[in-house]
Amino acid sequence: MAESVTIARPYAEAVFQLADSKGTLAQWSTVLARAAAFAADADLRRAMGNPAVSADQLYGLIASLVGEAMFAESQNLVRVLIENGRLGLLPEIGEIYEQLKNEREGVVEAQIGSAFPLDPQSLAALVADLERRFKRRVQPVVTVDPELIGGIRIQVGDEVIDGSVRGKLASMALALKS
Repeated sequence: MAESVTIARPYAEAVFQLADSKGTLAQWSTVLARAAAFAADADLRRAMGNPAVSADQLYGLIASLVGEAMFAESQNLVRVLIENGRLGLLPEIGEIYEQLKNEREGVVEAQIGSAFPLDPQSLAALVADLERRFKRRVQPVVTVDPELIGGIRIQVGDEVIDGSVRGKLASMALALKS
């Protein structure tokens, strides 16, 4: 994983610089997200590794799957990745690109794990509180994790806020052991 991220980073940074200079950050986000989703597919991965599938066929497949979101520069990226045997890096390229884009736009992603589904009002209040705390716009990614027993667990970057019952029980167990 670390090796693929190391290889993907220069591609993502080059795409980000191009998109930033041309004001096409959102357009690139769409293309990279779609292309990355298809590049992660097991069937497409088999086609990438199949010597009977030509570079033009592989490009045609990706272009047809991504559809009309593709534009000249994104077509060039896909062709370069195919030529260099690195089409499988699209998920990592997309992820790194989104991190760079979010940093530029002052957005931070918050991974929110909840024991139960959050209603829209509770989520909006939580996001507002997180935005005040981190002084940035917060993009929530909510997952339901019944193992938390109750409450929520939030991760923003390296910071973790564990308000789950499971986390509190683990803290109590640790305190009792000391």
